[in-house]
Amino acid sequence: MPILNLNNDTAPVLREWTQSDKLVVACLCAAWCDVCRDYRAVLEAVAQRHPDSYFVWIDIEDCADLVGDFDVDNFPTLLIQRGAHIAFFGSVPPGLALADRLVQSQADKSLADLIDETNASVERQRWRDTLHLRHRL
Repeated sequence: MPILNLNNDTAPVLREWTQSDKLVVACLCAAWCDVCRDYRAVLEAVAQRHPDSYFVWIDIEDCADLVGDFDVDNFPTLLIQRGAHIAFFGSVPPGLALADRLVQSQADKSLADLIDETNASVERQRWRDTLHLRHRL
């Protein structure tokens, strides 16, 4: 499945994805960022390796009116969620091997594991409350 480019027309698709039990991997980027432009090919390769997950490209400046303001420290930043639980949020060094391992490690976790991780961490509870993509749309 190709990577979804988030915009007003595709927002309903992302909203539907976030209601499923599948992993949603969002790359938060900016059009002006050369690293992000290069990272797009990496994310496409990871998406091919994980056809059971959904992938979305979110330009945080172009989509700010749609998803609000994300507190992104560096690019690329990945947000990985399953259902109501944010499994990962943070900047990652560019590279296929790392991105693939990160997505696989989150895909390997059960929903019960994600719930336990969320309940055990104040930071993950904040992620759940402030970063959940469906709530931002």
